[in-house]
Amino acid sequence: MLLISVLAAGNFCTAQDSTRVTQAYKSAAKLKKAVDNNDNKGVADSYVGIASGYYNQGNYAKSEEFLVKARNIYKNLNDKKNLEAVTRKIAQSQEKQNKITPAISNYSMAAEMSYTEKSRAVNTNDAARLSSPTSEQKVEAIQDNINIGLKEKDKGDLAASYSQMADVNIQQKDIPKAEENLNNAYKVSKKAAPQQALEINQKLTNFYVENRNFEKAIEAKKKVLKEDFVKENSQEKVNQIQELADIYIKKNDPKEAATLLENAYKIALEKGHTLEAQKSVKRLDSLYDRAGNTDASVSLYRDFLGKLPDLVSKDRSLVDNKILEDTEQRISQLEKEKELKDALIHKKNVFNYSLIAVLILLTGLVIFIFRMLKKVQIKNKKIALQSLRREMNPHFIFNSLNSVNHFIATNNELEANQYLTKFSKLMRGVMENSAEDFIPFQQELDLLQNYLALEKTRFADKFDYEIEVDENLNMHILKIPGMLVQPFLENAVWHGLRYRSDKGFLKLSFEKEDQLLKITIEDNGIGIEESKKQKTQHQKSREGRGMKNTLERIKLLNDLYKKEIHCVIIDKENSNGVLVNIKIKLG
Repeated sequence: MLLISVLAAGNFCTAQDSTRVTQAYKSAAKLKKAVDNNDNKGVADSYVGIASGYYNQGNYAKSEEFLVKARNIYKNLNDKKNLEAVTRKIAQSQEKQNKITPAISNYSMAAEMSYTEKSRAVNTNDAARLSSPTSEQKVEAIQDNINIGLKEKDKGDLAASYSQMADVNIQQKDIPKAEENLNNAYKVSKKAAPQQALEINQKLTNFYVENRNFEKAIEAKKKVLKEDFVKENSQEKVNQIQELADIYIKKNDPKEAATLLENAYKIALEKGHTLEAQKSVKRLDSLYDRAGNTDASVSLYRDFLGKLPDLVSKDRSLVDNKILEDTEQRISQLEKEKELKDALIHKKNVFNYSLIAVLILLTGLVIFIFRMLKKVQIKNKKIALQSLRREMNPHFIFNSLNSVNHFIATNNELEANQYLTKFSKLMRGVMENSAEDFIPFQQELDLLQNYLALEKTRFADKFDYEIEVDENLNMHILKIPGMLVQPFLENAVWHGLRYRSDKGFLKLSFEKEDQLLKITIEDNGIGIEESKKQKTQHQKSREGRGMKNTLERIKLLNDLYKKEIHCVIIDKENSNGVLVNIKIKLG
């Protein structure tokens, strides 16, 4: 890990002859950043970069491994564009490993995901190329991809298609066509994809060697040695010289092979490539042994062993390999960190979602309970309201029956009969409306007129009364609480007017005031304070309960129906009677 830190400081990468270390470091740094930021797309992109590095190195199994990881993330992110691209790369890695069946499957999947006609056609052709039973069908699929590559100027895929066509040509023993297509593949790839160009060049030289055309093989290998991407990479240059020497060995020209290997050995010593120098020494030793030149072989080994300490000290590839090994371990560690983070995030999400679900459930339960309680409260209030209405009726009936008893006791049979007739009519109206909280205004007005007529019959010499109704009131639509006014009329008669020495006066009026129904009850009785002085203890108790029930009924009506009923009871000036104002919101 220390080496990774050194890389991070930027003091080491620039000294490398190989770009593999730089690429590996960049991939690891990119992956670490993505893991630290919980950036799943960044992680997937890093995996694709790592896979590309392995693919270029020829490690197709590792390339497939990281591409599969990237695909799983893209699938979870529903990133369809990258999902298509990475599925095609998986198929290419599998094809390189000769895993033909899964490669066909992935080419087909990539074709199904494709957004463009071009990519759909290319993937479909690759699937057909691998699955077609005849060479003719393979050629047709490959040629279609070559045409697409030429049209789209996609050199990477075009070079691969030429190389694939050459493979079919070799199977068909069509040597000129195979040679032509390999040369085309090399020309296309040498600028766009140097690593691919080296592979194609090796395939071309192998093709020439297998056909005993050593001169063309040597020509092709010398040609690649002149390429900038070989000349600028001393390690690759040594490898290509060694491969050229192998061709001369197969051509049975050991002298030229030895010259080339000596040159490769010299470059390897100069540039500090220990493994390449060792390979050159082994091959030279084999040539010297075949020639019986033991002295040259011994001298070579002495020279190599003598220069080995200095060679190793200059060899960056050994350090590179260690860095690459450490980088792979770092990548593996980062993957484990990501798995752990994902597991923790999953647990956290499960907990959060569970908590949210519980809160929603509790909220729903609280709302349900609240609504049920509200319904129960409303029901209880309605029961209480009904109870208060019914409690008023016995008191009213008791007073009325006392009046009948009074008429009978005074042998006034006619008055008693008239009173009973009015009383029965009043009671019928009261009973018919006793179940309703609100009754039509006209019905309420009729009940109050009947009630005052009854009281007038009993206390004929005590008061007169008058009822006024505002013409602006719609008596057919308007509804008001039944018998709400009656207790105030009863108080005015029984506790105010009947104690006067002369005849009093009671006025009941209904008028519209803006959006309110204003009910006024005015009498010129003895007043509230004087009435209290003349009451017995029983009367005080009875009146207290009656007014309390009425006020409680107003409160319940306000709670249940939002009618905003307001009631004010005051003594008039000089205690000359009582004034009651009741206001009810209309509508």
